[in-house]
Amino acid sequence: MGHSQADKLATHQRIVDVAARRFRELGLDGISVADIMHEADLTVGGFYKHFDSRDSLVGEAFATALRAIEPFESALTTAPREAMRFYVSERHRDRIGTGCPLSALVNDVAHSTEEVRGIYTERVKQIFELIARSLPADGTSSQRSEAMLIFSACVGSLSLSRAVSDPKLSKQILENVLAQVLDYFSSKRAQRKK
Repeated sequence: MGHSQADKLATHQRIVDVAARRFRELGLDGISVADIMHEADLTVGGFYKHFDSRDSLVGEAFATALRAIEPFESALTTAPREAMRFYVSERHRDRIGTGCPLSALVNDVAHSTEEVRGIYTERVKQIFELIARSLPADGTSSQRSEAMLIFSACVGSLSLSRAVSDPKLSKQILENVLAQVLDYFSSKRAQRKK
């Protein structure tokens, strides 16, 4: 690969990385292409050398942002309670720009392109399956339903805790939802259901 091609790829990735972070912080419509290019130390005129449209940047940035949840997904298979403690935490709440785009952009994606909604849908399905497999076996077929409830509670608690202006309430939302979520991963709960 030539030097100029390598430079172009590095520049392209820099734009995508800026967009992935800033979209999570400000929403898909909260920042302009001009501002993204400025933050990437580039001129607006160079945008179309890298992307066909703003929507193509959104799709690529969203796919890149999803890498932020790979450690969470991996932990679901080995240490699901720890994965939940990380996901439903003040630390995750406060680091929206590097956190899970599924919670940061839940409302934005509902109004986005079919491509972005498709990427979002596939990742949500994947997480549902990971959570369902990580739940203690209880002899029932409700694990997928419980996984949907658990992840919905996780995403909702992050969104609510970010939205409220009362720091004490924000913390209570996270703590109370986490306590309920962790109960689903308890072997005692599985025994109670039998």
